[in-house]
Amino acid sequence: MIVLDAHCDAPSQMVRLRDFGVDNAFAQVDFPKMRRGQVDASFFAAYVPARLQGQAATDYANRLLDECFRQVSQNADAVAFARCSGGVRRNRKAGLNSVILAIENASAIQEDFGLLKTFYRRGVRYITLTHSADNQVGDSCTGVGTWGGLSPFGKTLVPEMNRCRMLIDVAHAADTTICDVLALSSRPVAYTHGGCRALASHRRNLPDELIRGIAEAGGVVCISIYPPFLSDDFVRTLAESGLEEKMSVEDAFIADPADPAKRAAWEAVQLELQALPRPGVDRVADHIEHAVSVAGIDHVGIGTDYDGIEVTVAGLEDISRFPALWDELRRRGFSARDLTRLAGANLLRLLTAIRK
Repeated sequence: MIVLDAHCDAPSQMVRLRDFGVDNAFAQVDFPKMRRGQVDASFFAAYVPARLQGQAATDYANRLLDECFRQVSQNADAVAFARCSGGVRRNRKAGLNSVILAIENASAIQEDFGLLKTFYRRGVRYITLTHSADNQVGDSCTGVGTWGGLSPFGKTLVPEMNRCRMLIDVAHAADTTICDVLALSSRPVAYTHGGCRALASHRRNLPDELIRGIAEAGGVVCISIYPPFLSDDFVRTLAESGLEEKMSVEDAFIADPADPAKRAAWEAVQLELQALPRPGVDRVADHIEHAVSVAGIDHVGIGTDYDGIEVTVAGLEDISRFPALWDELRRRGFSARDLTRLAGANLLRLLTAIRK
């Protein structure tokens, strides 16, 4: 089966001086780990922080994409870009892992359809409409409800993304925004990383009616491995640990990734987070099973959020451990055909559908 991770924040780690060509300590993803985990392809998302707007957002997205191009080209013996499902298959046949580019936060396109097309020509194949705050496109699930869903610009952007064959990602979007997207989009959409609100109450998670709506429109809902999305008990554990107050050391590391003391301080906090009682692989499987029960086996996938999360579920600490998830799903009775669809076939079908 072809394994495709729907969401990884690798470009952010690349600009923090991680060399993806080597097996790094304290790294959730690099190219050797992808190979060991038998992960054929991953969407590498250029994450644009909500604080960046206008040209600053565009410039930052391009900086991340430039670094991704540099590192992929330096590792051409192991990895290559793919721009479609056929590219993923061709790379696999050639013994190469695939990187598919994405952008997380449509602030990067400002209100300029020309930028949308430019990013598509660079190889970007999906854009996550919002992130942690409302933007010019619409409301975030963690925003203040500026627009009541999509903005007037957002309502013109959806059909334009359909026309230029850019996949729409509704992760991070408010429920009202997702409803607007589903009403306007003529093509299937993706929810690339999150969980099921029926099992965990996090605002980032989808209620059953939206899981069903995305599936009925031909889209795919992808389950993350981030403990707060999966378990309300872990949210309480994290709050009681006091570790959230220590996470500011990551900001200091991001500002100066070459400083060994700042890197060590962030790594120490990560070790403390891993020492907390965390949900395991079985909890990821719970959310997958629930999503399948609502959406059907053809409309569920995996979108880990590796490299964008400070802690993972126990047993999936990095991408090399991916086979543990398939083992758990087999144990629960998922067939080989089921796993093929969940692992990547559903997402590959979506990439094909948006090109028609």
